[in-house]
Amino acid sequence: MTMNPPLPSAVAALLDQQQGDRVLVVDDVPDNLSLLHDALDEHGYTVLAATSGEAALASALQGQPDIVLLDAMMPGMDGFEVARRLKANPVTAHIPIVFMTGLTETEHLVAALQAGGVDYVTKPLDPRAVLARMQVHLQGARQARQTRQALDAFGYASIAVRASTGRLLWQTPLARELLQLYYGTVAPQTPAPVLAWLRRSLEEMGDSPATQEPPRLSAELGARRLSFRLHNCIGGEDAPGASDPTGAGGGSNATTASAPGGDWLIVMREVSDAAVIRSLGLVFSLTAREAEVLYWVVKGKINRDIGEILGASPATVKKHLERIHAKLGVETRTAAAAMALTRVREMHPSWEV
Repeated sequence: MTMNPPLPSAVAALLDQQQGDRVLVVDDVPDNLSLLHDALDEHGYTVLAATSGEAALASALQGQPDIVLLDAMMPGMDGFEVARRLKANPVTAHIPIVFMTGLTETEHLVAALQAGGVDYVTKPLDPRAVLARMQVHLQGARQARQTRQALDAFGYASIAVRASTGRLLWQTPLARELLQLYYGTVAPQTPAPVLAWLRRSLEEMGDSPATQEPPRLSAELGARRLSFRLHNCIGGEDAPGASDPTGAGGGSNATTASAPGGDWLIVMREVSDAAVIRSLGLVFSLTAREAEVLYWVVKGKINRDIGEILGASPATVKKHLERIHAKLGVETRTAAAAMALTRVREMHPSWEV
């Protein structure tokens, strides 16, 4: 059930670029910070340091580390609460957290995982063990970071959504702008149409070959169109085939039993049809407003709908359409739409109605 639709070659090239990893070390004991800072710096990491929970949250927001080494037991806000807050914020939710703890009882280790940790190391700290555990998780974090940067750089915004709960786990800056513009929603809320499409796609994929890409979702805003495509599953406790992270077994929980599971990367891209409208005007010698009317005729809109979109009356739209018919040498809107669609596809081969 893992989809990986191909991305443009320029995006793929950017994904291959390596950037220095940033590590946020959070510990209220200066000696521990010094020990880890020296070891990490020697191995080429950029090290951010924090001695309290509040400072850790601020540093994570500002510095966007690739991984967090987090002391479990600190005065004031402890590491468990820091982890919960980091995971609750879509800006930092994607960052893997490795707990550093002297508590080895099972309930404490389970609590660390439930708070959002992906792993733990025990105190007293052995820098070699810490580095080894970090490497396990940094590879995935590095790839995820580069993916987000590359997608935004080329106009492909991305979000991660937990299918079972509908929670928007993280989003790129461009994705945040687009979701607010088209749906008026903010994280951690996933727009209802997007969540419904995701769950429907996962259900359909269960009965389809793994290589078959599910249908895409589109949303329109005037002459702008936002498309969504399901890229791949990036994990999650309720992902298909995922094991119980506590090691306790017992199968899936009630939430995942009633909805498709996993955390899914969704790629979005906005296309403006302003160029298409300009082309219609040039090819058929139409005024700007006539070109807009013809564009919406091609899109299958009736006069009343076109009037609402353009802020005009249906009667005004009808007059524009009569002039369009005369300039195109046709008698019906169907003929006008067919002629316009043929010319648009000649000039914009990738354009979709």
